[in-house]
Amino acid sequence: MAPVSLRLPDEVSQRLQRLADRTGRSKTFYMIEAIREHLDDLEDLYLAEQRLIALRSGQSRTVSLEEVMQRYGLED
Repeated sequence: MAPVSLRLPDEVSQRLQRLADRTGRSKTFYMIEAIREHLDDLEDLYLAEQRLIALRSGQSRTVSLEEVMQRYGLED
C-alpha cells in the first residue's frame, strides 16, 4: 500500500475516530472503504459525462431497447 497524507476537518476526524473506537477497526480501514465506494461513483459519473458529451456532439448515438433486442435475437 502507498502512504497518503490527508487533512480532515476536525468534525470528520472525530466522527471517524468514534466509529473506529466503537467497531474496533482502524480509521484507515474506514477511510479506504469510503474512498473505494466513492471512487466507484466518481468513475461512473465521469463515464456518463463523457458519453453525454459524445452524444451531444454527434460522435455517438443512442440505441433503443427494441433495437438491441432485435440485433441480438432476443424476445420481449
